[in-house]
Amino acid sequence: MRASSNENRVAIFGGRSNPALAQKIAEAYGTTLGDLTIRDFADGEIYVRFEESIRGADLFIIQSTHPDDRRGNWMELLLTIDAAKRASAARVTAVIPYFGYARQERKDQPRVSIAAKLMANMLTSAGVDRILTMELHAAQIQGFFDVPVDHLQGSTVLTDHVHQFDLENFVVLAPDVGALKMARSYAQRLGVDLALIDKRRPQQNEAQVMNVIGDVEDKNVLIIDDIVDTAGTLTRAAAALKDYGALKIMAACTHGLLSGPAYDRLESSPLERLIITDTIPLKRPSDSIEVVSVSNLFAKAIRHIYTDRSVSTLFTE
Repeated sequence: MRASSNENRVAIFGGRSNPALAQKIAEAYGTTLGDLTIRDFADGEIYVRFEESIRGADLFIIQSTHPDDRRGNWMELLLTIDAAKRASAARVTAVIPYFGYARQERKDQPRVSIAAKLMANMLTSAGVDRILTMELHAAQIQGFFDVPVDHLQGSTVLTDHVHQFDLENFVVLAPDVGALKMARSYAQRLGVDLALIDKRRPQQNEAQVMNVIGDVEDKNVLIIDDIVDTAGTLTRAAAALKDYGALKIMAACTHGLLSGPAYDRLESSPLERLIITDTIPLKRPSDSIEVVSVSNLFAKAIRHIYTDRSVSTLFTE
């Protein structure tokens, strides 16, 4: 096992997309973040330099790739990988808590890009040896890579958190068919019933609720999804559930993009609480949003990768 050898040391570095999470992961692992300089030129071009030797290191680069008006998180990650390979790191693992462009994973209309495949190609071209990510929008994205992909599940930490609530008279709800498999996993873990909303999406970031399938009348409901972006799906689902006689309504989502009108929609909706992880930093705090950290899970996954142990066992620990 690699841990018993002195040939390769583990080295953890963080990009600028989510420095708080990178710091927490390093602390949970029991180390400190490596010294990495990243800065912008006047025209926006990104400069990356490792300020310490990483020759022969088993390197982990932590960088979420959500859109950011101030900098290109994807480009920053690619340049950091390239710098690491040129500095003779033994192995480079891209730790991507949120994998941007994962929602464009298929050609569902004529003349569109399969952006998730393009991102996979660019990571491979940059020289990445392994990917560690969480809750891909579509699990089949793992097949876009010719390098190993370890896919963590947000439900691992979110269900532990939800267990603190009184789950009596509770129902887990999938806000659309795409979230059904994930919601079923939560329902099984929590030992509660499952319901589904049948909706149609007329265009991107717009959702129209049609029917609630399942018994939610006089029940407390937990809505499950992988991403909350503009919060249209969640808030329309919450409104529909109230019409169907639901009592307390909460939601648990792994990735909180919270774009555009999301905060206003959440704060004016029947949704009492939104539980998200810290894969993406919050734009601003809100009384209706609760954040659960995934740092311990990522630290364990890094240790398992470094010591050549199975990452999938983390789902059953």
